Amino acid sequence: MGEYAIKMPDIGEGIAEAELIEWLVNVGDEVATDAPLAEVTTDKARVQIPSPVAGTVHSLGAEPGEFIAVGAELIRLTVAGGGNVGPAARTEEADRTVATAKPGDARSEVSAKSGNPTKREHSAELEEPAQSARPAIAASAKVLAAPAVRGRARDAGVDLGDVRATGPEGRVTAADLAAHLNRSGAAPAPAAESVEDIQLMGIRRITAKRMQQAWREVPHITIVEEVDVTELESLRTRLNSDHTPRVTVLPFVMRAIVAAVGEQPEFNAHFDDQTDTIRRYTPVHVGIATQAPDGLKVPVIRDAGALDLWEAAARIEELSAAVRDGRAGREELSGSTITVTSLGKLGAIATTPIINRPEVAIVGVNRMAVRPMWNGSEFVPRTMMNLSSSFDHRVIDGWAAARFVARLKELLEMPALLFIPTKPQGA
Repeated sequence: MGEYAIKMPDIGEGIAEAELIEWLVNVGDEVATDAPLAEVTTDKARVQIPSPVAGTVHSLGAEPGEFIAVGAELIRLTVAGGGNVGPAARTEEADRTVATAKPGDARSEVSAKSGNPTKREHSAELEEPAQSARPAIAASAKVLAAPAVRGRARDAGVDLGDVRATGPEGRVTAADLAAHLNRSGAAPAPAAESVEDIQLMGIRRITAKRMQQAWREVPHITIVEEVDVTELESLRTRLNSDHTPRVTVLPFVMRAIVAAVGEQPEFNAHFDDQTDTIRRYTPVHVGIATQAPDGLKVPVIRDAGALDLWEAAARIEELSAAVRDGRAGREELSGSTITVTSLGKLGAIATTPIINRPEVAIVGVNRMAVRPMWNGSEFVPRTMMNLSSSFDHRVIDGWAAARFVARLKELLEMPALLFIPTKPQGA
């Protein structure tokens, strides 16, 4: 029998690391070739990592929430034959451990003697390391452990340097810490009542960082305009009585955006603030902000101008289902040039959308409501909806933004205009 180390593969698009979301196996499990081992996520998609060989899970290389660099060890299996981790590799790794070890580090000394830093000897030296050999803070800092494990150890008053590590490369796992507490008879610090710490992972962590970066680096200008969609709703109701799939307001908004950016192409663009370069696009790739179980994602309707209402409705429905089911890949979740966000019936009167950087514009669709509107002689019931649109004020002036929103309003209030070809800019 031998050991087979599986490393984090290169999953494309220049990704240097991926976040571990969930282990699909446990230590001791039998796995077959191509069986999924773990789910990881990047800023593009969530993917499963399959096993290239059959074997038994020997150790796990990280804990959920940790980032793993491409090429770093992900998991280790016990396999028939020699495996890919031989004595030479273990000796070389032990030599590196000896070279970096400092006097008094009991774990480094035992690792060097054993010649295998990933397999700890159950010696008295490890059970009861000398406290005087190293300062507690310095020792803990040298030990590999997930942030959550460090937090639990800190709350329990435990020096991680005193904990027998069973994870790869001397990593202290949650199970190692629990076993140490049981042996020592120490009880974990009681959790504060009515308090729960939840670590952001995966899409939620990515979304949080992107929103923070967009809000910090992009000076937003937001324009809220009310739109009378009575005629649009009448047309939509009529169309849905004769055709499938059902058309929502979003295909109409997409069609209005395509027409509007045809007249103002600066809104269908990306801004690279590192090189101060605006990149304008000819096709309009509309991102549709979609709520998924694991967070907010933006599937992309490519070349929206080439789709009719029903094709656009079908594509929105298809991509939304793929996002909610976790089937959307990198191709479906990247490449948008302008984004639409809508909370549907839950939408408020107005919102302040945050730009999907590096785009320069986002159009927010708010809730429809029937309101009494003055027509010059009397109040009449009209179906009203507000558009809340935000723009990157570094490259979009207020006048241009107002003109863009006014054009959207005109097209949506007179939906027949959406089906009349417009002259190209400058014609």
